[in-house]
Amino acid sequence: MSFQVETWPMILHLAFQSIGIVYGDIGTSPLYVYASTFTDGIKHEDDILGVLSLIFYTLTLLPLVKYVLIVLRANDNGDGGTFALYSLICRYAKVGLIPSQQAEDQEVSNFRLELPNNRLRRASRLKSMLEKSQFAKLFLLFATMLGTSMVIGDGILTPCISVLSAVGGIKEATSKMTEDRIVWISVAILVGLFAVQRFGTEKVGYSFAPIICLWFAFIGCIGVYNFIKFDPSVARAVNPKYIVDYFSRNQKQAWVSLGGVVLAATGTEALFADVGHFTVRSIQISMCTATYPALILAYTGQASFLRKHKDEVADTFFKSIPGPVYWPMFVVAVMAAIIASQAMISGTFSIIQQSLSLGCFPRVKIVHTSSKYEGQVYIPEINYFLMLACVLVTLGFRTTAKIGNAYGIAVVFVMTLTSAFLVLIMIMIWKTHILLVIAYVVFIGGVELLYLSSVLYKFDQGGYLPLAFAAVMVIIMYVWHSVYRRKYYYELNNKISPKKLKEIMANTNICRMQGLAFFYSELVQGIPPIFKHYVANVPALHSVLVFVSVKSLHISKVPPEERFLFRRVDPTKLHVFRCVVRYGYKDARNEQEPFETILVARLKEFIREELSLIGDEEVEGEREGKREEEIEREVDLLEKAWEAGVVHLMGESEVVASKGSSLGKRVLLNYAYNILRRNLRQSEEVFDIPHKRLLKVGMTYEL
Repeated sequence: MSFQVETWPMILHLAFQSIGIVYGDIGTSPLYVYASTFTDGIKHEDDILGVLSLIFYTLTLLPLVKYVLIVLRANDNGDGGTFALYSLICRYAKVGLIPSQQAEDQEVSNFRLELPNNRLRRASRLKSMLEKSQFAKLFLLFATMLGTSMVIGDGILTPCISVLSAVGGIKEATSKMTEDRIVWISVAILVGLFAVQRFGTEKVGYSFAPIICLWFAFIGCIGVYNFIKFDPSVARAVNPKYIVDYFSRNQKQAWVSLGGVVLAATGTEALFADVGHFTVRSIQISMCTATYPALILAYTGQASFLRKHKDEVADTFFKSIPGPVYWPMFVVAVMAAIIASQAMISGTFSIIQQSLSLGCFPRVKIVHTSSKYEGQVYIPEINYFLMLACVLVTLGFRTTAKIGNAYGIAVVFVMTLTSAFLVLIMIMIWKTHILLVIAYVVFIGGVELLYLSSVLYKFDQGGYLPLAFAAVMVIIMYVWHSVYRRKYYYELNNKISPKKLKEIMANTNICRMQGLAFFYSELVQGIPPIFKHYVANVPALHSVLVFVSVKSLHISKVPPEERFLFRRVDPTKLHVFRCVVRYGYKDARNEQEPFETILVARLKEFIREELSLIGDEEVEGEREGKREEEIEREVDLLEKAWEAGVVHLMGESEVVASKGSSLGKRVLLNYAYNILRRNLRQSEEVFDIPHKRLLKVGMTYEL
């Protein structure tokens, strides 16, 4: 949400809603954590206390202390996620790889950073080091792409493990339910889940919060029941001594089992990624009052049950449910698993929208499914891809234990990358005391690295899946961004100088005809080479020319009134303008009003303001009248040009490697990029440009 919520009723309302959207993933972890931790059974009775103690401190340290109390403060104007952290760093230090920064960007209201003044020397040193190092810039971008790819991997694995775990509970009710049937029922639910995505989350969103609240109430109450009935002494697990004993008894096996324990913290990245739909305070309230207590009670109750039923560890969750509430619990578990999947799928769509806006992802169709909430988007191509991947993973892995190995790597990688970015923000932007930074790195960073080492140990048991998937995604993102960057530099190096523009416009062989022409390019400074190429082939120009460049700022949203930045190209009589259209990474590109109409209206405003400023010193008598006449004449000229007809000119660029290029460069440009470009959306679809008024100018970029 872009506005600041101040009233407590509104904060509490948002806190209730956030339970349904944010906590589905972490809330369904009790379905599979003990089964994934004790894969070889329970060897010693006190191992249960050791694992419960690990779960308790993991939930306290990572979701509660790290995310709720620290990471949520690093939001970017209310938005969270890996790209939000990267954008925050890019705004403060010039670490972006595309030189499209303009002084006017800092005048956008959302762009400003409020910085404390103390501890500047250390912050300035780090900032300077990042700005001077090309390796640091590339590494930050690579880390962002890797984090994004891992979150997308989460979007595949969460539906698989959640639905498979919930449906597996039916085994307790009937022996006829074989593993094959459970897998196929899970696949059917997954296909149905992805089939309804096109209707948007708003249609089903209102039912999410009550169901997850019911889920938390169920697991909390059953936890209390099991705790009292079986073994209340498990409360001793609050003492971290049991963790030390667990490691001294089991040594390497205890370290390996951490890969199962960390699944208790899955979905914590959703806390941060989804903060844009709510507020920091509302998420803090819902976590501290509902999610955290319910989860602690659920894990404690399961531990009490296991103390008396060590052999039931593979199906702890459903075995520990009292008979009378089994079926209601089973139904709620399946619904909660579907909601958990929905949250990660929605998060995947949002993060791809962000990376697309910053030139890090190939063009795909983004459908805004809600007129109320800008963040609710649906991407058809990604939806089908996720569905296919989920079905293949479910059919290939078949059990939650194997999927859990894969899931752990995706979760811990994203957590570790978030911590790395957060340390940069602490030093550079917050200017945190160095001792607090060291404490964060040692305690939270150290714990995350320990978990990372454990999950990587299971690389050959399914752990390779998210890494292989992330590698493919990073390659696609790198290819697209690399060529996007090279094309930008090509246009920058071949832009038309003001002198050359005057020569072209003064050419008597070129006739000016009534009408309005928009030339589109990525270039924000100067006239793009497409113009020279067009004039060489078509010796006719419209009476008003506007060079439009679309630019993504490193902020989540640009207020609509600050979106268009105009400059007139001298001399005035040419009637040539440059326009930079600025978007944040969460802004909708397809406005409700046609893009062309908004642009012309803003151009009229600019002409009036510009000519008014020129005449401010000469406001008396006749000169005031002349100035008004001039304003009306200019606006009238634009009106007539618009009425005469509009044409949108876009470059249909072919990218090829220049002669003498290396083999790697030829593969990147001639094959990898062109395969992606041919199979994806065209840029005119991004702005809903009518095909009747679109003219494409063929250009070859030799990069």
